[in-house]
Amino acid sequence: MSTIHVHREHKLGMAKARKIAWQWAEQVEEHFGMECTVYEGDDCDTIEFTRSGVKGELIVSKDAFELQAKLGLLLGALRGRIEKEIESELDKLLAGGAAKPKPKK
Repeated sequence: MSTIHVHREHKLGMAKARKIAWQWAEQVEEHFGMECTVYEGDDCDTIEFTRSGVKGELIVSKDAFELQAKLGLLLGALRGRIEKEIESELDKLLAGGAAKPKPKK
């Protein structure tokens, strides 16, 4: 069984990080057919995700995202590609969350 581990630090605070985590969960449900369950906590949230051949969790805190996933035999062969896609999508969401709002006209 192959594993994926992605760690990203941020300075968004818990409220923005939580919003980004929800966006991420919605994306993986829609695009990859994942089933996500969110557990909100005081200091961190955990999003458990699963589908045939994949099981993992994304732990979100006020200063970091920590994703761990286990891939089954068939998806394990695509581990590198899957990991790059996860990193890319998470980085895009984090970059968007860090962007300053545009001034209103």
